[in-house]
Amino acid sequence: MSTQDSQQTVVPEKGLEKAFGYLASMLVPGETLLKVGIQRRLFALTHRRTMVSATSGRFIGTSRGLLGGFTPVDVRWQDLKNAHIKAGIFGSTLYIIALEQPDLATQGRVMRFQFSGLRKDEAQEIYKIAQTHEQAWREKRRQRELEELRAKSGGFGNFANSTPVTEPSPEASAVERLKKAKKLYEEGLISDSEYETTKARIVSEL
Repeated sequence: MSTQDSQQTVVPEKGLEKAFGYLASMLVPGETLLKVGIQRRLFALTHRRTMVSATSGRFIGTSRGLLGGFTPVDVRWQDLKNAHIKAGIFGSTLYIIALEQPDLATQGRVMRFQFSGLRKDEAQEIYKIAQTHEQAWREKRRQRELEELRAKSGGFGNFANSTPVTEPSPEASAVERLKKAKKLYEEGLISDSEYETTKARIVSEL
């Protein structure tokens, strides 16, 4: 990221000084606060307003109870699976889906968070930052999973050089290799051109 990762001056809003102070206390050395989004008062009649923010390293959501104290939601960008936004008449709702697995995981359980009634312009800016990170880490996960699948299969494109326990017939071997290639393609782990090239090579060996 370039323009979105540039440091912005975030001025505490009147009445939210404690929330901003709590947010600042969560930042680690070297972490930059990029954008803050505030819930509109209309959506916070029975509770203190929710605040969401994007930093250089993560997404942070904070809410405060009527009796005090803060409940944070902390999602590192590498754990972000999906972010989307829905704009309403009076405010926007930001949806965050995060992976529970370690870095570069692609499957498994997820955590879902919803932040309603946010100011539209602020929510849109945070959404754009989240989208940039989401796309970058999605590609990294895709590459990681592709490498793992290739390693498990002995290297993609080198199935014919592997030494099985029992030697299958050329036709049976080709069918299995075509199935593996098709599976990689359907799961989005290889491109159209990679799939077509691999398929043509397997067929030409028969």
